[in-house]
Amino acid sequence: MTQTVQPAFAQHLTTNPKSAAEREAILANPGFGDHFTDHTAVVDYKVDAGGEGGWSNARIEPYGPIAMDPAAAVLHYGQEIFEGLKAYRHADGSVWSFRPEANAARFNTSARRLALPELPEETFVESLRQLVSVDVDWVPGKDGEALYLRPFMIATEAFLGVRPAREVSYRVIASPAGNYFGGELKPVSIWLSTGFARAGEGGTGEAKCGGNYAASLAAQMEAEAQGCKQVLFLDPFNDNAIEELGGMNIFFVFKDGRLVTPALNGHILHGITRSSVMQLAADRGMKVEERKITIDEWRDGVAAGDITEAFACGTAAVITPIGELKTADGVIASPGSGAGEVTMAIREQLLGIQTGAVEDLHGWLTRLA
Repeated sequence: MTQTVQPAFAQHLTTNPKSAAEREAILANPGFGDHFTDHTAVVDYKVDAGGEGGWSNARIEPYGPIAMDPAAAVLHYGQEIFEGLKAYRHADGSVWSFRPEANAARFNTSARRLALPELPEETFVESLRQLVSVDVDWVPGKDGEALYLRPFMIATEAFLGVRPAREVSYRVIASPAGNYFGGELKPVSIWLSTGFARAGEGGTGEAKCGGNYAASLAAQMEAEAQGCKQVLFLDPFNDNAIEELGGMNIFFVFKDGRLVTPALNGHILHGITRSSVMQLAADRGMKVEERKITIDEWRDGVAAGDITEAFACGTAAVITPIGELKTADGVIASPGSGAGEVTMAIREQLLGIQTGAVEDLHGWLTRLA
């Protein structure tokens, strides 16, 4: 598919932005995903009569409802994808994002799987820069806070035939964000799902699409009913191998200095925080292993003292220590009641890089404003 796009984003700014007082009230307690900035970035895609597709009409416009035909393909066949990343305000007032090129690449991986057009990576990054530059006053500056960016692509063509849509909309919205789990960082409890699967062989597990998350919600509700913040999914056809949580990847710290995470197998999302954690752990001299790890190994490893810490990671929550794993039969694993030393050291280093407090040795930061 043709990937042409106009080089400049036109600006059609809102005439009714939030007042400074309204914005400051929101930033005083932003929550997570509860409030949105004044604008959105948009780029259109259409296939012409000759079968050639292209991107056009890149623009910044006021945030608001999307006018959509009731027959739009996204509403009937779920043809959509999304990403998640953050913009961080540094001490000098500048605003930076963390590895947006990796998000752009993963976005296109998801697009290919959902039969959507790929977006040029430079357009992806520029859309973030344009939106953040316009809404820069929305970027919070307190510890643990950031502007969460949500790029997404939806099929907007109105038709009821089962085929890839010929009209698509790419958009970015932004939301000031505090701690994902709220309040002080504490180890979370995880619920072991045995009746639900997050993804299957040949499915969309590697794609970041809404259907994967919708499929996790029943299990997530089950977890919440048990007093847990997240749910853990297994592969019952592979010795109950651990895969990932409902929205995060998982790591295990062994007493001999190894860091172990489930290997990418087509079911597991290629987490950008995940790959960053692996690099930082290797930088610290840890042996990093991507391999099959089963629920039995977790249980036995904790009992024997071989597994000393477990943590989850993702863009929204960054790194969160796991306090215990619960099942219908009770608690079967508890690596420790508090946040582990390795978990917190990597977390602080990662956050330090993102916020500019720690040197970025890998060139992961991109300035947006």
